[in-house]
Amino acid sequence: MKNTNIQWHPGFVAAMNLELKQNRADLIFEKEYNLNTKPLEIDLLVIKKNTDIRIDNEIGHIFREHNILEYKSPEDHMDIDTFYKVGAYASLYKSYGNTVDSIKVEDITISLVRENKPDGLFRYFEKNRYLVSNPYNGIYYIDGNVLFPTQIVVTKELDKSAHIWLGALSNKLKKQNMLELLENIKRLTGKIDKELADSVLEVSVGANKQVIEELIGDDNMYQSLMEIMEPKLLIREKEAIKEGIKEGLKKGIRVTVDILRDMGRQDDEIKTILTEKYEISAEEATEYL
Repeated sequence: MKNTNIQWHPGFVAAMNLELKQNRADLIFEKEYNLNTKPLEIDLLVIKKNTDIRIDNEIGHIFREHNILEYKSPEDHMDIDTFYKVGAYASLYKSYGNTVDSIKVEDITISLVRENKPDGLFRYFEKNRYLVSNPYNGIYYIDGNVLFPTQIVVTKELDKSAHIWLGALSNKLKKQNMLELLENIKRLTGKIDKELADSVLEVSVGANKQVIEELIGDDNMYQSLMEIMEPKLLIREKEAIKEGIKEGLKKGIRVTVDILRDMGRQDDEIKTILTEKYEISAEEATEYL
């Protein structure tokens, strides 16, 4: 059964930002890029500012100017219809250029990303004589009956130490994997990197609750976990308290309005009382009348 509470796609966008951080200044990341109106939506569009740069990370070696990425969570299927759908998205993207043929076919690439290798899709490639090459661990180039340079990234097969962020988007992490993720997060210094890592960690924690329970049961591991998680949990707690106070205040104002009306007070008089008692503006007081 799918766990619909886990937001895999924001985690994927954050992970790709971290994977490509060496070239981040040369790239533009457009998450959930709308082709027209929903559901025609690209998971992630990565645009090279300078087409001459070469991306350090091997996932980006295929990249040209406009790079369309489709992500499937561990719970989602990737089949031939997915393959053609993303090809159609790329074609629509090409057709929506500012002028005729302003986006060239040769300047677009497609990347499909999933944790496990989609065996059924690869059988289709073999049966229909597509050319499949495997230049790097976990990366497959698809040639033949394709309009755009296309690769399939199988994150489970990537080098784990070199691709810690994409590897963390799994519901089958071990304790050691989680500890390695935490150690990598602790080494980050930049504000943007830390915020992106928080998005990845949120997915990992939500998808691997059993591992988190095991870490909590081990004093040494629990310490490593709390060093990362505690500040975030405190922020959430403070936000929840603020929201609770706000809701309590609203309820109190509504009760006051009802009592004053029962006493026969007019709206103008009630408004004055609310502004004085609750220190709110006249406009805010009007909303409760």
